Amino acid sequence: MKRVVTGHDAQGRSVFEIEDEPQPVVLEKAGGLRLTELWTTPNVKRARRIEPDPGGTAFRVIDYPPDRERLKSIDPEAHFASMGAQAAPAEKRRHPGMHRTKTLDYAIVLSGEIYAVLDQGEVLLEAGDVLVQRGTNHAWSNRSDRPCRIAFVLVDAS
Repeated sequence: MKRVVTGHDAQGRSVFEIEDEPQPVVLEKAGGLRLTELWTTPNVKRARRIEPDPGGTAFRVIDYPPDRERLKSIDPEAHFASMGAQAAPAEKRRHPGMHRTKTLDYAIVLSGEIYAVLDQGEVLLEAGDVLVQRGTNHAWSNRSDRPCRIAFVLVDAS
Protein backbone atom coordinates (compact mmCIF):
# COMPACT_ATOMS: atom_id res chain seq x y z
CA MET A 1 0.00 0.00 0.00
CA LYS A 2 1.43 3.37 -1.02
CA ARG A 3 0.79 6.46 1.11
CA VAL A 4 1.03 9.94 -0.40
CA VAL A 5 0.72 13.04 1.79
CA THR A 6 0.52 16.60 0.50
CA GLY A 7 1.53 19.88 2.09
CA HIS A 8 2.89 23.34 1.24
CA ASP A 9 6.40 24.62 0.58
CA ALA A 10 7.83 27.90 1.91
CA GLN A 11 6.19 29.79 -0.99
CA GLY A 12 2.75 28.34 -0.22
CA ARG A 13 2.71 26.02 -3.25
CA SER A 14 1.21 22.56 -2.95
CA VAL A 15 3.83 19.82 -2.80
CA PHE A 16 4.08 16.12 -2.08
CA GLU A 17 5.67 15.77 1.35
CA ILE A 18 5.54 12.02 1.83
CA GLU A 19 5.45 9.12 -0.59
CA ASP A 20 6.17 5.83 1.11
CA GLU A 21 4.87 2.37 1.96
CA PRO A 22 3.96 2.18 5.65
CA GLN A 23 4.63 -1.22 7.12
CA PRO A 24 1.80 -3.07 8.85
CA VAL A 25 2.14 -4.32 12.39
CA VAL A 26 0.77 -7.77 13.22
CA LEU A 27 -1.13 -7.68 16.51
CA GLU A 28 -0.72 -11.18 17.91
CA LYS A 29 -2.94 -10.56 20.97
CA ALA A 30 -5.69 -9.52 18.53
CA GLY A 31 -5.51 -12.87 16.76
CA GLY A 32 -3.09 -11.74 14.05
CA LEU A 33 -4.75 -8.55 12.81
CA ARG A 34 -2.52 -6.56 10.43
CA LEU A 35 -2.79 -2.86 11.26
CA THR A 36 -1.35 -0.15 9.02
CA GLU A 37 -1.48 3.27 10.68
CA LEU A 38 -1.61 5.82 7.85
CA TRP A 39 -2.09 9.15 9.65
CA THR A 40 -3.13 10.62 12.96
CA THR A 41 -3.95 14.14 14.10
CA PRO A 42 -2.26 15.66 15.76
CA ASN A 43 0.51 14.01 13.74
CA VAL A 44 2.95 13.11 16.52
CA LYS A 45 4.70 9.93 17.56
CA ARG A 46 2.50 8.13 20.05
CA ALA A 47 1.99 4.76 21.61
CA ARG A 48 -0.13 2.45 19.46
CA ARG A 49 -3.73 2.51 20.60
CA ILE A 50 -7.20 2.24 19.15
CA GLU A 51 -8.55 5.70 19.92
CA PRO A 52 -7.05 8.91 18.53
CA ASP A 53 -5.71 11.62 20.84
CA PRO A 54 -8.31 13.95 22.41
CA GLY A 55 -9.75 16.09 19.63
CA GLY A 56 -7.80 14.06 17.08
CA THR A 57 -8.33 11.54 14.31
CA ALA A 58 -6.77 8.26 13.17
CA PHE A 59 -6.70 6.85 9.64
CA ARG A 60 -5.76 3.20 9.34
CA VAL A 61 -6.27 0.02 7.37
CA ILE A 62 -6.80 -3.30 9.13
CA ASP A 63 -6.64 -6.76 7.59
CA TYR A 64 -8.86 -9.20 9.52
CA PRO A 65 -7.89 -12.86 9.19
CA PRO A 66 -10.71 -15.40 9.03
CA ASP A 67 -12.21 -16.05 12.48
CA ARG A 68 -11.22 -19.74 12.29
CA GLU A 69 -7.57 -18.52 12.43
CA ARG A 70 -7.98 -15.36 14.48
CA LEU A 71 -10.05 -16.83 17.31
CA LYS A 72 -7.36 -19.44 18.06
CA SER A 73 -5.06 -16.79 19.55
CA ILE A 74 -7.09 -13.69 20.37
CA ASP A 75 -6.71 -12.47 23.96
CA PRO A 76 -9.37 -9.76 24.32
CA GLU A 77 -8.38 -8.38 27.71
CA ALA A 78 -4.65 -8.23 26.89
CA HIS A 79 -5.18 -6.88 23.37
CA PHE A 80 -7.59 -4.09 24.24
CA ALA A 81 -5.62 -3.13 27.37
CA SER A 82 -2.43 -2.90 25.28
CA MET A 83 -4.26 -0.62 22.83
CA GLY A 84 -5.67 1.74 25.48
CA ALA A 85 -9.21 0.35 25.30
CA GLN A 86 -11.36 -2.11 27.18
CA ALA A 87 -12.95 -5.31 25.99
CA ALA A 88 -16.68 -5.63 26.49
CA PRO A 89 -17.53 -7.58 29.67
CA ALA A 90 -17.13 -11.31 29.01
CA GLU A 91 -20.72 -12.09 29.97
CA LYS A 92 -22.01 -9.60 27.36
CA ARG A 93 -19.60 -10.44 24.54
CA ARG A 94 -21.14 -11.89 21.39
CA HIS A 95 -17.62 -12.19 19.88
CA PRO A 96 -14.15 -12.17 21.48
CA GLY A 97 -13.35 -8.92 19.63
CA MET A 98 -16.28 -7.03 21.19
CA HIS A 99 -15.23 -3.61 22.49
CA ARG A 100 -16.32 0.01 22.70
CA THR A 101 -14.52 3.23 21.92
CA LYS A 102 -15.31 6.89 22.50
CA THR A 103 -15.09 7.61 18.79
CA LEU A 104 -17.10 8.21 15.66
CA ASP A 105 -15.76 5.69 13.13
CA TYR A 106 -16.15 5.60 9.37
CA ALA A 107 -15.40 2.10 8.08
CA ILE A 108 -15.11 1.22 4.38
CA VAL A 109 -14.73 -2.42 3.38
CA LEU A 110 -12.04 -2.50 0.69
CA SER A 111 -11.94 -6.23 0.02
CA GLY A 112 -13.50 -9.40 1.34
CA GLU A 113 -16.49 -9.57 3.62
CA ILE A 114 -17.09 -9.28 7.35
CA TYR A 115 -19.92 -9.18 9.86
CA ALA A 116 -20.36 -6.11 12.03
CA VAL A 117 -21.60 -7.51 15.35
CA LEU A 118 -23.46 -5.38 17.92
CA ASP A 119 -25.13 -6.15 21.24
CA GLN A 120 -28.34 -6.67 19.25
CA GLY A 121 -27.92 -7.91 15.71
CA GLU A 122 -25.28 -8.20 13.04
CA VAL A 123 -24.95 -7.28 9.38
CA LEU A 124 -22.77 -8.65 6.59
CA LEU A 125 -20.60 -6.01 4.90
CA GLU A 126 -18.90 -6.62 1.56
CA ALA A 127 -16.37 -4.69 -0.53
CA GLY A 128 -17.68 -1.18 -1.14
CA ASP A 129 -20.00 -1.17 1.89
CA VAL A 130 -19.59 1.41 4.65
CA LEU A 131 -20.47 1.49 8.32
CA VAL A 132 -20.72 4.53 10.59
CA GLN A 133 -19.96 3.34 14.11
CA ARG A 134 -21.07 5.79 16.80
CA GLY A 135 -19.46 4.69 20.05
CA THR A 136 -21.32 1.38 20.35
CA ASN A 137 -20.14 -2.01 21.58
CA HIS A 138 -19.05 -3.78 18.42
CA ALA A 139 -16.88 -6.51 16.95
CA TRP A 140 -15.73 -7.62 13.51
CA SER A 141 -16.31 -11.27 12.59
CA ASN A 142 -14.72 -12.63 9.42
CA ARG A 143 -16.52 -15.91 8.75
CA SER A 144 -15.09 -16.33 5.25
CA ASP A 145 -11.93 -18.20 4.24
CA ARG A 146 -9.92 -15.11 3.21
CA PRO A 147 -8.81 -11.87 4.88
CA CYS A 148 -11.04 -8.80 4.91
CA ARG A 149 -9.44 -5.35 4.50
CA ILE A 150 -11.18 -2.34 6.03
CA ALA A 151 -10.16 1.34 5.95
CA PHE A 152 -11.09 3.25 9.11
CA VAL A 153 -11.22 6.92 10.02
CA LEU A 154 -11.72 7.37 13.77
CA VAL A 155 -12.72 10.75 15.17
CA ASP A 156 -12.42 11.41 18.91
CA ALA A 157 -15.89 11.81 20.44
CA SER A 158 -15.03 11.99 24.14
